[in-house]
Amino acid sequence: MLSDAELERLMTDLESDRVERKASLSDPKIVRENICALANDLPGHGLPGFIFIGVDDDGTPSGLAVTDELLRNLAQMRSDGNILPQPEIAVERRCLKGHQVAVIKVMPALAPPVAFKGRVYVSVGPTRQVATREEERRLAERRRAQDLPFDHLPAVGASLEDLDLDLFKREYLPNAVAPDVLAGNARSLEDQLRALRFSDQRATPSHAALLVFGKDPQAWLPGAYVQFIRLDGDRLTDPVKDQKVVAGSLDALIRRLEEVFQAHILVAADVTGSVTEQRYPEYPLVALQQVYRNALCHRTYEGTNAPVRVTWYNSRIEIHSPGGLYGVVNPENILTGATDYRNPLLAEAMKVLGFVQRFGLGLPLARQELEKNGNPPLEFSFQPSSVLVTIWRRPS
Repeated sequence: MLSDAELERLMTDLESDRVERKASLSDPKIVRENICALANDLPGHGLPGFIFIGVDDDGTPSGLAVTDELLRNLAQMRSDGNILPQPEIAVERRCLKGHQVAVIKVMPALAPPVAFKGRVYVSVGPTRQVATREEERRLAERRRAQDLPFDHLPAVGASLEDLDLDLFKREYLPNAVAPDVLAGNARSLEDQLRALRFSDQRATPSHAALLVFGKDPQAWLPGAYVQFIRLDGDRLTDPVKDQKVVAGSLDALIRRLEEVFQAHILVAADVTGSVTEQRYPEYPLVALQQVYRNALCHRTYEGTNAPVRVTWYNSRIEIHSPGGLYGVVNPENILTGATDYRNPLLAEAMKVLGFVQRFGLGLPLARQELEKNGNPPLEFSFQPSSVLVTIWRRPS
């Protein structure tokens, strides 16, 4: 963050396209639009933008009380899933011109355009506007392929014929793009895919597109499936009761795997007295959903043909994910909501399709559901090339 003097200079610069001011947080929607516009950095400054909360339009402090709750609400705008791809922001309480001010620092996005609820915003002079088609094209061209994550990169040899385009139009577009924008959109399907980072200028699908809408994702990413095995015992050498290979596009894969889990979960009845009956599953389905969806989202698809493996023993379930911990996530903060994304476009797609409620919520929610159901806590084993999560059965 800049020094107080530098921030005060920006705060009072009424012509800057790097600065927004709000007297309060009365309309969080506008603040999110501002974050989106500054992250897109249409002028190409390559410098952070700043939003001052508690500052009037003329650059003078409004006297707003900058509480911890206000700072938390501002920080959560980064990961609540409304702004995609997820922006890089920092939030601080600063004393400027003798008054408390909340300062949001917004870094330029590495892979624009950034959209708030499917609509792209940009800063034009000191104003915020919805981006035109030409402005979105300029933002898209600014991406540098060599800096993009694997799921953003084009799958060499693939074409749009390898995608289920009806699935893209029917399920993804209505959830990813604001309805009024979609209704007035005259773009071709190729332009729509490109705008959402699912293809490049040559109409080559990205790896994420093949995972999310691919007719046969395994043809391009051989490890893009889940290997499920149910054993009659607690050792890997015990007899097999059931085994399946669960594959397909992202939506189909997740729903089929959920059906497999539901078929194998036993529910026990606990009768108290003569009228009260409480039912406790061996494993709460919500906890299993969060763990396996987390594995699909954060695994590595690059340089390996290994699937996500689910091994169901009598006493536990082990979910093995290729790829070690990524970025800022470590063994100490993994259950605290810490977030970083090896596959940011895939994470965005899971949010758009409704498989992620809020970024960073998954594992803390799984822990909470296990505790409520009476299961032991999650256990983790971290290796450089894999993560193993063990979910223990609820005691009888």
